[in-house]
Amino acid sequence: MTFPITEHTLKTARHTTGYLECGAPNAPLLVFVHGWPELSISWRHQLPVFAALGFRCVAPDMRGYGRSSTYARHDDFAQSLIVDDMLELLASLGRDKAVWIGHDWGSMVVWNIASHHPDKTVGVASLCVPYLSVGVAPETLMPWVDRAVYPEHDYPAGQWDYMLFYRENFERACAGFEANIGHAVKALFRKGDPAAVGKPGRTASVRKVGGFFGGGACPDLPRDGEVITEVDLAAYTAALTRHGFFGPDAWYMNGQANMAYAALAPNAGKLAMPALFLHAAYDTVCETLNSRLAEPMRRDCADLTEVVVKSGHWMAQEQPVAVSAALARWLSTRLGTFW
Repeated sequence: MTFPITEHTLKTARHTTGYLECGAPNAPLLVFVHGWPELSISWRHQLPVFAALGFRCVAPDMRGYGRSSTYARHDDFAQSLIVDDMLELLASLGRDKAVWIGHDWGSMVVWNIASHHPDKTVGVASLCVPYLSVGVAPETLMPWVDRAVYPEHDYPAGQWDYMLFYRENFERACAGFEANIGHAVKALFRKGDPAAVGKPGRTASVRKVGGFFGGGACPDLPRDGEVITEVDLAAYTAALTRHGFFGPDAWYMNGQANMAYAALAPNAGKLAMPALFLHAAYDTVCETLNSRLAEPMRRDCADLTEVVVKSGHWMAQEQPVAVSAALARWLSTRLGTFW
């Protein structure tokens, strides 16, 4: 059976969440959580696939994005508030738990839901970003930098240098993307390059060169049709033009608050439910195959499945079949009773 993807809006006194839905209303629930600087449509390939397989699939626009509320303070984009948005959405759907699937900053959200609210979590899956029970911030990421690729005297923050650029030059960071949002979208959403593996990524030199695009304007690159279509490009550009980059970028400005929130998780943040991690083989920022970045996740997840996808960072869009296959295999083998 084929299900349409439909648009919905949840409005409460504290927040508005726009979301996409696909599948039978009474089916087991999967919630797909996007990252920076994406939208619910980032899951456009997965929603109809898993609806046809017998799930109710929901993909929200996250706080600061698309049809959801945005705010004027950095503090309003802390993980604790974003988790509350998702729990509010879950309750509005008439459910007490779900399988949570995230990518990029959405990964941090679903890991936080799993660690702080295990009673709301049947299983948790992440694309690209492994679990860090201490929270995600430059301070927690830098100890895991691969110093064979990023010598400390040249790259003190490794590939996480760009996060410090946000802290030190937030307005310049936003302005760099907003100078031409269409160009920025085309520059960002590109497939992975196997030749870049093992070499310093561009995010390691953002402070040195004065910005994400060398301190100048974003170049006008051709659209990568293997990741986004013209329709997708128009949708991302329109949404990011409507709200700007303040909200998406402000997610990076809550490192201390997010670490403090992580410290409140029960059971020292250890996860007992089934967890799936999809390594992106060609992701030079969230590099998890040659570095030790995935080691804390292996220690803290009691039921962990790992799969390597030959993809760059935008995995769900670049390699949708491989991602859907890995998710379906995990759901059938580790969560068969839920399905």
